[in-house]
Parts: sequence; structure tokens; C-alpha cells
Amino acid sequence: MLSVEPDMEVVGQACDGAQAVEMAQQMHPDVVLMDLHMPRKGGVAATREITVSLPRTQVLVLTTLDAEETVFEAIRAGARAYLLKDATEEEVLETVRAVHRGESRLTPQIARKVMDQFRRLAPITQDPPVATQAVMTEPLNDKEEKILQLIAEGKSNKQIAGAVFLAEGTVKNYVSRIMEKLHANTRTELAVMSVRQRRGG
Repeated sequence: MLSVEPDMEVVGQACDGAQAVEMAQQMHPDVVLMDLHMPRKGGVAATREITVSLPRTQVLVLTTLDAEETVFEAIRAGARAYLLKDATEEEVLETVRAVHRGESRLTPQIARKVMDQFRRLAPITQDPPVATQAVMTEPLNDKEEKILQLIAEGKSNKQIAGAVFLAEGTVKNYVSRIMEKLHANTRTELAVMSVRQRRGG
């Protein structure tokens, strides 16, 4: 289906997550269609490795799995889109093109799960700052502190990239790492944490 499209070229096909990582690092594809349930290395772990080592490679998850935990793990790992395998051929092709353009896409069922999760997490930003500090497992380095400050100022990844002289993809990886370290789920939470830190919270 993909190979017959004039604007797409299939450069490889992996049989499991470990091979997917190896092939991606060799071929540097623009887009990877990632299954999640695979032998040797699962799709979430493979997605995380690919997005960290190849920031210009976008991962589109195409799976039958729609459990909330699986969805959020894949998105946290860096997946830019999440489609279920009952998606139409047109949806798959359009999502590949959208992800290549740098857009994020979620199938409607998945989008609802993400929005529901966001609503449940929203009150977390009102928690005492001590709680957010207590769960930090690893301190931020100087570069991460600077990027966190720019996030708090409302800067986009592109603007941050210009300010700290890094590629936009590298900034995205930094943001993901900061979110993991601070156990934050949204940029809004990061901004709130940063403001509290500057106020001595």
C-alpha cells in the first residue's frame, strides 16, 4: 500500500522491535510505522530508542492495542501518531504524510482517552509544590534548567532551539527527558513547576 504511493518509498521492514531500532539507525527513515506487541523488544521501548537517537525520524504507532496505559506509554516514548489497525487505507496514508510534516495525529478513540487523562491530571497542577519536588528522581542539568525556564516563558520548541543553539528535534528530546525527570505529563505542568521553583517553592 505504501510502496505504490508516488511520494513514499518503503526502505525496510523489521520483524521485531530490536531489528526496527537497528534498521532505523542504519537507514534514518523519515517515518517508522511501529507495532507495539513484538518479540525481543516491544514497540514502546523501540519507539523510545528511535526518537532519542534519531530526532528527525517520526514514529507512527499502528496497533490493535488501545488500553490507556499502552497509549500513554507510547506517546511518552515519543510517538507522534497513534492509529488502530482498523484505520482505513486513506487514514494511514494521510497520517504518514502528516507525521512527516511534523504534525501529531490520534485516532478518535485514542484522542478521547488522552483528553480524559488530561482532565484527570489537570488538578495535579494545583498540588503543593513540595509534592512535585518529592518525586523528582534525578536533578536537572544546566541545559535542562535553561530549557525549562524557556518553557515557563511560553516559548515553542522552535523558539527554544534558536535560544539555546540546538536542533528543534534535540530540544524535543530534552523536553521529553525533563518531563520524565519531573514526572510531568504536559508542558503546562512543567511551566507551573518552574514558576514555583523560581519563587522558592
